[in-house]
Amino acid sequence: MGSIKVIQVGKAYRQYPSRWARLAEWLLPNGRARYHLRWVLRDISFEVEAGQAVAIVGLNGAGKSTLLKLITGTSHCTTGSVEIRGKVAALLELGMGFHPDFTGRQNAVMAGQLMGVSAQQMLELMPEIEAFAEIGEYIHMPVRVYSSGMQVRLAFAVATCVRPDVLIVDEALSVGDAYFQHKSFERIREFAKQGTTLLLVSHDRNAIQAICDRAILLSNGEVVKDGPPELVMDYYNALLSPDAADSVQQTQIQEGAVSTRSGSLEAIVQTVRLLDQAGERLEELHIGSLARLEVVVLVNKDLPTLVLGYGIKNRLGQVMYGTNTWLTKQALVGVRAGTRYKFLIEFPVNLGEGSFSVQTALVDEGSHIGANYEWKDLALIFKVVNVDKTTFEGLVWAEPVIRIEEV
Repeated sequence: MGSIKVIQVGKAYRQYPSRWARLAEWLLPNGRARYHLRWVLRDISFEVEAGQAVAIVGLNGAGKSTLLKLITGTSHCTTGSVEIRGKVAALLELGMGFHPDFTGRQNAVMAGQLMGVSAQQMLELMPEIEAFAEIGEYIHMPVRVYSSGMQVRLAFAVATCVRPDVLIVDEALSVGDAYFQHKSFERIREFAKQGTTLLLVSHDRNAIQAICDRAILLSNGEVVKDGPPELVMDYYNALLSPDAADSVQQTQIQEGAVSTRSGSLEAIVQTVRLLDQAGERLEELHIGSLARLEVVVLVNKDLPTLVLGYGIKNRLGQVMYGTNTWLTKQALVGVRAGTRYKFLIEFPVNLGEGSFSVQTALVDEGSHIGANYEWKDLALIFKVVNVDKTTFEGLVWAEPVIRIEEV
């Protein structure tokens, strides 16, 4: 079983004011320092226990890829240390370690040997590697003629040809096509079930929340949030808005769930309710029924435009459905401070059984990347129950009509 322990890790690079300063340091090694340190990571500490799946998330430039290089040993820590137990397989930069003039097959055998697999064992595994990579006759051609997608297919197939104790995957998988991404994540899920420790860098919220037990958010080279994937991803989503860092609030609500709120609060959601057709409040919805979502909004400042968005998420935080009044061409224009608006949204409950939540967003256009007046996750939690439908599996109710004919 594999594990990862990161202890007060920091990484800094030397920056010289000019190339002459660098030359002077080479010629006069005992003189004064002619550079300053630019810290990319500072005081990073966390543990990934055996069998745990952890995601590293953050904006571009947060230090995610640098951290993975330190963990895998392809770069050295300036401060702190990293301890890894077990056999490690890593998929970092696209095609890293592949020689462009060697064939895919030759590169696969060499890469396997670097992982500690014998050449004979790699030759025995090649049929399985070729079948998973699905690059056909290109396996016998030089890697320099491969597309980026073909490189990542082969690299992933080789890295996972033997189940490792620790699997580290950077964003390289995002290069592959949708079919191969599904195939790759399915293999990752299987490894996780079998006890492989997983460290994953990805921007795919659904993949993170479906696979990982925990997420770590990096910002400016430091850990700013470490916890359940939904909580961390909600916080990360809030940071995408301009000047969001000072406005993000997380509050514990029912059953230990944490609601994330951000924005300028120039407009706010006062109440969110689920109603039946008679206007009575509902705590749970019946599969196949028609429900009404009521959202009351208070405008605190004159605004040029006001858009309400909402989404329904499952218990893992994956969005089942979402839209906004910008997309439906119902944006409000020239709203005045002190005005209240009631939005009534009717929708069929085409969901499976389980716990769901409503997220709301008040913005100026189609997303909160522009002006974010208020974004709130877990604004409302509700249950969906099956009262009169046939038993089925899944998160969506899509009742079929099945015909059977004797041929």
